[in-house]
Amino acid sequence: MKLSIFDYPLPRNLIAHSPSQKRDHSRLMVVGEEIEHKTFSDIIDYLEKDDVLVVNEARVMSARIDGKKSTGGPIQVILLPDATEKTSEGWDCWCKIKGRNPRVGTHLIFNKELSGYVIEQTEDSFLVTFRKDPFVAARKIGKLPIPWYIKKQLESEERYQTVYSHEKKAKSLAAPTAGLHFTSGLLKRLEKKGVRIAKICLHISFDTFLPIKTENIFDHKMHSEEFEIDSKSAKLINSCKGRLFCVGTTSLRALESSCGKDCKVVAGKTSTRIYIHPQYRFRSKVYGLITNFHLPKSSLFVLVCGFAGTKKIHAAYKTAIDMKYRFYSFGDAMLLFRS
Repeated sequence: MKLSIFDYPLPRNLIAHSPSQKRDHSRLMVVGEEIEHKTFSDIIDYLEKDDVLVVNEARVMSARIDGKKSTGGPIQVILLPDATEKTSEGWDCWCKIKGRNPRVGTHLIFNKELSGYVIEQTEDSFLVTFRKDPFVAARKIGKLPIPWYIKKQLESEERYQTVYSHEKKAKSLAAPTAGLHFTSGLLKRLEKKGVRIAKICLHISFDTFLPIKTENIFDHKMHSEEFEIDSKSAKLINSCKGRLFCVGTTSLRALESSCGKDCKVVAGKTSTRIYIHPQYRFRSKVYGLITNFHLPKSSLFVLVCGFAGTKKIHAAYKTAIDMKYRFYSFGDAMLLFRS
């Protein structure tokens, strides 16, 4: 299956550089037999009593630390979680570095207490030896790794966190962006209507957003991401008397990865490399997917094509472009139904 099938022309002016004024005031495209244009708060009209809404409560970690090279040039270092090792010299940590690529041996300075040296380089990452634990320092001086295309300063970094993100689950390098549209008030209204909320956790890596580079999409190798579904949420999902909705592709990937042949979700903590595409056979009973508009030629765009149908997704995206919907992390939302 050719990668060109999953390409589309996106005007750069439709990329959202800031969130909507209020979370649930973004636009919502409902893609069913016909396309409907709503406001996100109208999502309540599409969920019913006994439906279960699955959300990803992962929280974005303050993984970005700003500093400079000993020569004076500015740099941004993003710490990669679960990539740190304590050594006799300090802490070795794999990082992404934005700025002019430092060479092996370059001295990096962040403040009076934190500094390090580049000791190894790969195609897209750097191994840095820090004198102190960089993750401890990042809790004080770190910032969220906001996507590179967001140019405007956020009034608060909390706008890049979902309202249900869990403080103890701050290991993600990106937000589960479909969840950014929900407010606490909207969730309470859904629960009052009889909709049950199931919370799971999948820690998102930068690789989620990388474009597919292979000409045949089936030659693409998926990245690995950790996820956890506790027994309470698994029971809630498995006992669903209504319909099952996922908020975001991350929630969908976690459910599909944890499902057995009996379509039941198995509780536990593990990792997944699941690849959802138009020939993928779904195992879970997910009925609807709430998601944002994704990059062309990305595994996320391929995923929504696999969920709702390639022809239908292309038609929806063309309509979104014609009607100037906002795209990517701070963009507008879609409600899709499984084909």
